[in-house]
Amino acid sequence: MDDHISESGLRTLLQAQRMAWARQVPDLMQRMDDLARLRVAFQARFAQLAQAMSDDFGQRSRHESQLSDQMTVLHDIDHARRHLKRWMRPHRHWADIAFFPAHIEVHPRPLGVIGVIAPWNYPVSLALMPLVEALAAGNHVMLKPSELTPRTSAALAELVAAVFPPERVTVVQGDAAVGAMFAALPFDHLVFTGSTAVGRKVALAAAANLTPVTLELGGKSPALIAPGYVLATAAARIAQGKLLNAGQTCVATDYVLLPRGRAPDFVQALRAYVQKHYPALRSTPDFSSIVSARHYTRLHALVDDARAQGAEVITLPDTTAHDAARRIFAPTLLLRADASMRVMQEEIFGPILPVLEYDSLEEAIATINSQPRPLALYVFDDDARRAARVIAAIPAGTAGINDTVVQFAQTRLPFGGIGASGMGHLHGHAGFLSFSKQLPVFRQSRWSGLGLLRPPYGKLAERMLRWLAR
Repeated sequence: MDDHISESGLRTLLQAQRMAWARQVPDLMQRMDDLARLRVAFQARFAQLAQAMSDDFGQRSRHESQLSDQMTVLHDIDHARRHLKRWMRPHRHWADIAFFPAHIEVHPRPLGVIGVIAPWNYPVSLALMPLVEALAAGNHVMLKPSELTPRTSAALAELVAAVFPPERVTVVQGDAAVGAMFAALPFDHLVFTGSTAVGRKVALAAAANLTPVTLELGGKSPALIAPGYVLATAAARIAQGKLLNAGQTCVATDYVLLPRGRAPDFVQALRAYVQKHYPALRSTPDFSSIVSARHYTRLHALVDDARAQGAEVITLPDTTAHDAARRIFAPTLLLRADASMRVMQEEIFGPILPVLEYDSLEEAIATINSQPRPLALYVFDDDARRAARVIAAIPAGTAGINDTVVQFAQTRLPFGGIGASGMGHLHGHAGFLSFSKQLPVFRQSRWSGLGLLRPPYGKLAERMLRWLAR
C-alpha cells in the first residue's frame, strides 16, 4: 500500500471489509482453513521474513528471530486450531432460580473488522499473533505494520496477499501520518502495541469512534532478587531475557533490585555470562543491532545522563565493544542508579540495566510501587510464600518467578498490561475473547412461572414476591 494513501482510501478499504464480513461471517470451517493456509505460507516465507528483519535492523540474530517470531506465531496458530471448536461453543447454564426452568447462554460472536497496529521490535510476531486471534474469532483484519521496519512490512504485505483476499485481510503500509489516520478509523476493535506515549494518542483517536482498544505498551519492568537467591542463576536468566533482541523487548527487565552489598557479585556474574555467550560481541551474529541511529543515540544519551548524575557505568566486556557503524550497543550496567535519572524514568528498550540496592524487602516493594505500574514483574526467590507476597503487593501486567520474558510465549496465559503499561489481553483464548462479543442470550421455556407475576397482582403474587425477595 502506498505511503501516501489518503484517509478516504483507508475508509474505502474498511468499508469493503465490512461489506464482505456482513455478506458471510466466517464459520468454523472458514476460520480453520484461514489459519491452516496462513501457517503453510508463513513457514514457506519465514526465511524471507527473517532476512527482511535483519536488513531492517542492520543485524538481527536469525536464531532469535526463530525463537521470538517464528516459534510464537506457529504455536499461536496451532493452539487456536486445536481449541477453536470448543472456544466457539455457546456456554449454557440454568437461569437464576427465580426464572426456572429458563436457560441462559453465552455465545461468542465475532465483532466485525479489527485494526492492528504492530510495532517494530518484533515486527512479525507482534503483527501476526493478533491477526491469528482475530481470525480465530471470526473477524476480518486491517494490519498496519511499523514504518521503522519497511522491508519487513513489505514482506508481511506479500505474505498476507498470498493467503487472503484484501476484503478479508489487508496490510496498510505507510509512515506515522498514515498510522494516525489508521487509528482514527471506526474499527470494531483496535489493537496497538508500542510506547505508552503513542498509546495515549491511539486511545484518544479511538475514543472519538467509541472503538474499544487493546493497548500493549511498556514501562519499567523490574526484577527483584530476594536475599539468599543464587546470584549467578538470577544474573543468567535476567541477561538472557535482557539481551534478547539487544534489549528491544517490552517485557525485558528494565532495572534490578538486589540486597545491599551484592552489586559486585551481580556484576561479576553478568560479566561471566557475557564473556561466555558473546565472546566476540562486535562480530557475533547472535547479538542484534539497535533498530535506528536515533535509538542508538538515545541509549548513549541515557548512559551519559546517568553518569553525569553519579552512576557508575560498567560496559561489558568493555567500552570498545560499542560499534556505532553497525549500531551494536554493548551490555551496560549502571550502579548507584536513582529515580532522578532519565534511565529510571523512561522505558529503556536497549541493553542498559540499572542496578539498585535495598535494605529490606518492604523498601524494594515501595521503590517498585513508586514507579508507574509495570508490564512485567520478575521475582527471584526460592521462598514461594515470600515470592507470592511480593507479587500480591505489586500491581503488574504479567509476572515471572525465577525467570524473565518467557511468560510472553505461553499460549495458555493471557498477556496484557495494567495502567500505563496497557489494557486488555491477547494470546490464545484471551485473544479470542478480546475479539469476540460475549453475547448473552435468555432462552425462555415453554412454561414460565413469570406468568403468575402479571397484574392485577393478587395474594399468590404477593406470596411469590415475598419468597423471591426473602
